[in-house]
Amino acid sequence: MFKGELRIAAPLLAMALLLAYPLCATIAREPGKRFAPLLTTGKTVVDETIVYPTGAPAKITTGIVSMDPGDETGWHTHGVPVTGIVLEGELTVDYGDKGTKVFREGQSIAEAINVPHNGKNLGAGPMRLFVVFIGAEGQATTRPVTP
Repeated sequence: MFKGELRIAAPLLAMALLLAYPLCATIAREPGKRFAPLLTTGKTVVDETIVYPTGAPAKITTGIVSMDPGDETGWHTHGVPVTGIVLEGELTVDYGDKGTKVFREGQSIAEAINVPHNGKNLGAGPMRLFVVFIGAEGQATTRPVTP
């Protein structure tokens, strides 16, 4: 698991946290607009088709991943769909032979699922990422791997 991962059972709380964050409040500026889509996709950042786990009760886990400059997540996979938004700083993710991508403040991510990857904070300040794991009871959200 990521350092600082927070487990919350209620999916509505995840939406409330995301919508309450001031960055998101500045995105929808049209009068009367209450929902501003940040990301709509059926594919991950490395072009995997997103498939939801089956066979066990659904479980949504939300949290904030915080990384100081120079911190890394370590190589890992997820096995469940993961989405998030960079709240602060920037995150550089190495996807091995699929390349490296940089995600900056305000950008949403449909993270790789089965492709091993390693996130790094190469910036000068802290990085904070709000994440939502769309999993199933008894299924790990993150698994360490050797690249």
